[in-house]
Amino acid sequence: MGSQLTPRQLLEKLVSFRTVSRDSNLDLVDWVEAYLAGFGISCTRVVNDTDAGKASLYTHVGPLIEGGVVLSGHTDVVPVDGQDWKTDPWQVTEADGKLFGRGTCDMKGFDALAIWALVRAHVEGVNRPLQIALSHDEEFGCIGAPPMIDHMVANTGLPRASTVLVGEPSEMGVVTGHKGGQGYGVHFKGYEVHSSIMHRGVSAIMEGAKLIDWANRQNAESRARTPRAQDAIFDPPFTTIHVGTISGGTAHNITAGDCRFSVDFRFVPGDDANQWRAAFFEEVRVIEAGMKAIHPDAHIDVKERFGLPALSPEDDGSAEQLARRLTGDNATHVVSYGTEAGQFQERGYSAVVCGPGNIEQAHQPNEFITIAQFEQGTQFMDRLLDELKE
Repeated sequence: MGSQLTPRQLLEKLVSFRTVSRDSNLDLVDWVEAYLAGFGISCTRVVNDTDAGKASLYTHVGPLIEGGVVLSGHTDVVPVDGQDWKTDPWQVTEADGKLFGRGTCDMKGFDALAIWALVRAHVEGVNRPLQIALSHDEEFGCIGAPPMIDHMVANTGLPRASTVLVGEPSEMGVVTGHKGGQGYGVHFKGYEVHSSIMHRGVSAIMEGAKLIDWANRQNAESRARTPRAQDAIFDPPFTTIHVGTISGGTAHNITAGDCRFSVDFRFVPGDDANQWRAAFFEEVRVIEAGMKAIHPDAHIDVKERFGLPALSPEDDGSAEQLARRLTGDNATHVVSYGTEAGQFQERGYSAVVCGPGNIEQAHQPNEFITIAQFEQGTQFMDRLLDELKE
């Protein structure tokens, strides 16, 4: 049997792997598999269909019965390029009561605690199963988790769990709802002419601006409406449409031949994502028709980047009940960012978000988790193990 690492040692090891979403995460996956195998714990690897350099991982300990608990985390982190780091981002550095390093907060801190708890559950024994599910490409729009969850559901040798605790940083508050998301990459293809005869050309930038203006108008209309009760707890209490990047054009005196930008939706649980999608594509169709009326080669290409379901508050859900027992938190918490919790819920699991750290530290230079938060997470796992032994 292997030597059990402490939560801090596990965190240091996980942070040392440079699992930026654009790169492979297999070094981390290989290490976790080998570490757990040292205790006789076998894992199931779910390799990315289009990129063999990426994989998710899940496993089960305890009795082979249904009704267990899943600890869900992601293995990828955002880049450090261009950020002003005071310490080595790939090494955990302790200072001023904080543990600095990329992913310490989002979310290798929770991953370390989950692995630690899993090994303890296996060694000490539990009466109710414990599973962990570690995904990839969460930072690309939670695109790695669905194949893993589907694999878990279809795996006849894996007893189905009932409860999922997604450990995104919530300062150990029990988050029962979050917004969903849709993301699109949009490419406007115009027709170039000299700007002095711009009426004969199609400016991809100016046509693209029409879609951006549509987004602005939709945001204004949504803001002006009185929110439904189920949406009023969110900040803001309505679905938002955001354009984060844009590029295009060749010169100031040429109608732009190309314009590219991203369009991201964050929708409240009370809204129908399919209706928003239909409205978006209808606006694209109308704008494109106007472009083609000027020149037939002008067009708009839309590529769907991600689609993320919202997490809806459950009525006496098992995940919420468990998390509240373990934390003592009885307040209402919802967030506007998305997580994999909605994907688990969509597939029939009861799910909440509850993990150590503050989301404000996520993606930041000099990312950190406080030692106090990391210890709270450790105590949370202690109480979870006690419950699973009952």
